[in-house]
Amino acid sequence: MQKSNKKSKILAVGDIHGDTGLVKRLAKKAKEEDVDLVILAGDLTFAEQSIKNIIGPFVKAKKQVLLIPGNHESIATVDFLAEMYPKTKNIHGYSFIKNDLGIFGAGAGDVGLNQIKDSEVFNLLKKGNERVKDLKKKIMVTHMHPKGSKAEFSGFKGSKAVEKAIKEFHPDIAICSHIHEAAGIEEKIGKTKVINVSRKEKIFEI
Repeated sequence: MQKSNKKSKILAVGDIHGDTGLVKRLAKKAKEEDVDLVILAGDLTFAEQSIKNIIGPFVKAKKQVLLIPGNHESIATVDFLAEMYPKTKNIHGYSFIKNDLGIFGAGAGDVGLNQIKDSEVFNLLKKGNERVKDLKKKIMVTHMHPKGSKAEFSGFKGSKAVEKAIKEFHPDIAICSHIHEAAGIEEKIGKTKVINVSRKEKIFEI
């Protein structure tokens, strides 16, 4: 079976924190720009509050949604959202395949309600990568920024696990969020393009 070489158009954003106005605007943009996938890189809620109207507008716009938990919500909350809405998948420790593109991820952070040890984050990314490792194109999605990345200007150290996963699994693109002030920062780690999408959405094709 021949895999399609068609590019996928993606809208990625993080740190929504229950902002339904932001979601409404992004869902409208996703529809207008005709994106194939929406990636939500954690902190969908504010301390587990306000899960209403966070996924719905994207689903109404007929978009496939991939999400991971941040440090503001539990894995159970993200699982609940993924089960409640059609075409919505939690890729925390898992992966999603579209044509020749594989997307895998791990959420949570080092502070807040949902803390996961760095070693566990690496194991989850390794597990997610396993199913997509031989695909032509890969995107890795994390809530935390990698250690040594520009987002560390904030004073918050990045994750060694995320840095290690980038260097070992060589995703084409690594999406992260968490540090609001780092929104929009793009850099390279090896051959991987790292994009911090915290509250500042990024639309790209791969």
